[in-house]
Amino acid sequence: MHVRVPLNRPELSILPQPASIVREEGYFQLTQDTVIVTDQETQAIGTLLANMLAPALGFLLSVLTDEHTHLPTISLGIDSQLAHLGQEGYMLKVTAGQATLRAAHPAGVFYATQTLRQLLPVEIFSSTPVSRTWTIPAVSIEDFPRFSWRGCMLDSARHFIPMQEVVKLIDVLAFHKINVLHLHLTDDQGWRIEIKKYPKLTEIGAYRRETVIGHARRPQGYDSTPHGGFYSQDDLREIVAYAADRFMTVVPEIDMPGHAQSAIAAYPELGVLKAPVEVATTWGIHPYLYNPTEAVFQFLKDVLSEVMAIFPSTFIHIGGDEAIKDQWQDSQQVQALIKALKLKDEDELQSWFLSQIRTFLAHNNRRLLGWDEILDGGLPSGATVMSWRGMDGGIMAAQSHHDVVMTPTSSVYLDYYQSNDPAEPLAIGGYLPVDKVYAFDPTPTVLTPEQAQHILGAQCNLWSEYVQTTEHLEYLLFPRAIALSEVVWTPKERLEFSDFRGRLAVHEARLASLNVNFRPVEKLDQEQMFPARADLVVPGGF
Repeated sequence: MHVRVPLNRPELSILPQPASIVREEGYFQLTQDTVIVTDQETQAIGTLLANMLAPALGFLLSVLTDEHTHLPTISLGIDSQLAHLGQEGYMLKVTAGQATLRAAHPAGVFYATQTLRQLLPVEIFSSTPVSRTWTIPAVSIEDFPRFSWRGCMLDSARHFIPMQEVVKLIDVLAFHKINVLHLHLTDDQGWRIEIKKYPKLTEIGAYRRETVIGHARRPQGYDSTPHGGFYSQDDLREIVAYAADRFMTVVPEIDMPGHAQSAIAAYPELGVLKAPVEVATTWGIHPYLYNPTEAVFQFLKDVLSEVMAIFPSTFIHIGGDEAIKDQWQDSQQVQALIKALKLKDEDELQSWFLSQIRTFLAHNNRRLLGWDEILDGGLPSGATVMSWRGMDGGIMAAQSHHDVVMTPTSSVYLDYYQSNDPAEPLAIGGYLPVDKVYAFDPTPTVLTPEQAQHILGAQCNLWSEYVQTTEHLEYLLFPRAIALSEVVWTPKERLEFSDFRGRLAVHEARLASLNVNFRPVEKLDQEQMFPARADLVVPGGF
């Protein structure tokens, strides 16, 4: 049974919207006598829930594994009879005497706890004790995600994102049932992951001497201020473990064959020119590519071996985008290799290059994931495509029986302006308001049902060329990332922007209590005050 939640019932303002929710009579009251009862598989989830509720409650709920209690109970458990809800679906039933959270797998129980948090008064997200009566409305919820891949990409390469902000965002994203954090760790402007075998990658590659001021197309000089930073391997293991506790997979991206200038700055012998170059101080696409030699492949395999030791993710993202082939075209050695391999051109050489990496990853039981340029010159066998230049690349890949994550610039690039307001902070360009994100459908209608099975889901991307502070980062993410979370979780027939907007207005108090910076709903009504911006850069441009 699917019931539309009325906008005048803030106690049921849940984001993303559940597949089915029925309001029952009465409330469950949460007091110091309430206990959380779990089974063995959900004990850690119960403890995490108790810790999340404790700051506002002012007390820590006891977590028990003994079901024989007459106390008011929040009951967590695994129920194999709910297998039809999938790996992440759940059932949540609240009565006057008990809140029952069940799923066939632990991930579903975790998502049930996140829904339960949203059923409590908004003050539950306070970081200090709140004196009030804590009630949960009686409801019956059956819920499951529309897509298995519900992602968000953060770019630490252009501007370094401190570890504590990454951890904070994991909490906020998981709260909205996002289950993939894609970390963009290397690019021309910075190398952000410690590789023990190659220490210069962070000693040199993690720092640039200055950064261009203003937009790359309208530069205003340089700031004369060094910028840099990197995550130690221990930092990243901590991030991975923190995310895993919240049933989120962290997918690393190590760019190749292009976007390699920071690595080549550290080790010039990796490049085609084998000449010194500094870490890039400007944005845009740079011409430095890895040289396709055995020595460079060994370097990349060494790097990926250390990456795989940190990240258990099935997918390893290798970039594959925006590789200008000028240096390959001008190199006699590279041209001789193309001829020896009987390849048609540099695009086919890139395909061959990435096929070597795909084979290496496959031997380590990992899957290659890349931007849709990996289609150029022929898609490596078994590769998964992240379609960003529109959806055509994803359609082509799905029709060829390759898995796809849809992430087109036009719908989910959160480095675009979300308003025509001249006071908006500098962005890369384009115009992407929250309602346009909400209107996005990751499954193209041209695909057959069989082909559509290859659409794993979608993710939003936040490139950081123009994002220098965590406040700006969060402002660009929210509420647009929340809109995307509903698109990829909630059944398509349940999506309605006016309803989402009403729930979001209530939800803002939760975000504020979580100390999240966001663009308020009230500003949506101000858009008509502003004419279309004349200074918007063409989408996708730098």
